[in-house]
Amino acid sequence: PPGPPPIPAADANHQRMSAACGRRIVDMVWEDLTPDQIITSAAVDNAVTVAMATGCSTNAIIHLIAMARRAGVPLELDDLDRIGRTTPVLANIRPSGSTYLMEDFFYAGGLRALMKQLGDKLDPTAITVTGKPLVDGLDQVKIYNDDVIRPLSNPVYHEGSLAVLKGNLCPDGAVIKPAACDPKFHRHCGPALVADSYAEMKKIIDDPDYPLTPDTVLVLRNAGPQGGPGMPEWGMIPMPKALLKLGLRDMVRISDARMSGTSFGACVLHVAPESYVGGPLALLKTGDMVELDIPARSLNMLVSEEEITARRAAWVAPTRHYERGYGFMFSGHIEQADKGCDFDFLTTQFGGKTPEPAIN
Repeated sequence: PPGPPPIPAADANHQRMSAACGRRIVDMVWEDLTPDQIITSAAVDNAVTVAMATGCSTNAIIHLIAMARRAGVPLELDDLDRIGRTTPVLANIRPSGSTYLMEDFFYAGGLRALMKQLGDKLDPTAITVTGKPLVDGLDQVKIYNDDVIRPLSNPVYHEGSLAVLKGNLCPDGAVIKPAACDPKFHRHCGPALVADSYAEMKKIIDDPDYPLTPDTVLVLRNAGPQGGPGMPEWGMIPMPKALLKLGLRDMVRISDARMSGTSFGACVLHVAPESYVGGPLALLKTGDMVELDIPARSLNMLVSEEEITARRAAWVAPTRHYERGYGFMFSGHIEQADKGCDFDFLTTQFGGKTPEPAIN
């Protein structure tokens, strides 16, 4: 049902919400209210809009795209960026905000209060599991603290939570949270420092004397859907000790991995195609200059096309993780981050509907 997500972990409303969900799903069966009636283009756009306004996790992109594609709604990274450009961050909670936490958001009015602040940015035709429009009853919702849940006239950040980048390092896209990183990194150019594994990256992070500078762009690759495998949350790359001892708290970091939604910093994630399958990130070398430009939505390595072509010709695919079993099936069917990291055979494009089985 609309509203419950921000309930604090120890709050008794969790039990009430669970009971309400159980009752409602039984009633939906009697009403024949099925997911295809709820997960429509209008509903998906509303979900993206609300996610952007909350300062959502980078993981939201993967989940939204996967759910939409399973429902036959053609949601792509460019759609998320388009909606994000016109949807400001209204939830003044960390890491996009500077003071409040999710508990404060709940007591300020919660998700329905944020939807009320969004006003006409929500499509009123979309229904929810209640069978009623998402906007139904929003006019009665109270906002108890408009510094936590800001109005459109006073946003935390002028655009949405996430930005989608394209370029010769990520031709199919990558994502970053602009409001959660130091603004000086919105435009940045620096030398790459490449780690081919988590263990290699950890050595860099833990060495207080590692030779790097504030301009260094730290890169972790081979951590995507297939390379990880499973796209682990290794993109939550800590600051190197060598920079921390200088008093620095942020730097540009790039990976084909994911990270936890509450993380802070100039982290470019979900680079697609991933390095493990031969994406351009696999061709980057330590010392190459990398240029990030969030306003222009671009991420590029400043390497000539001739050199990139030569490196691609010399690239050798890594040894496969699995030769049999579930891992083998996973590797053959898992899609890239820009497609939602879902199995290709679970999307509506893969084949026709499965009929109801005969009951004998």
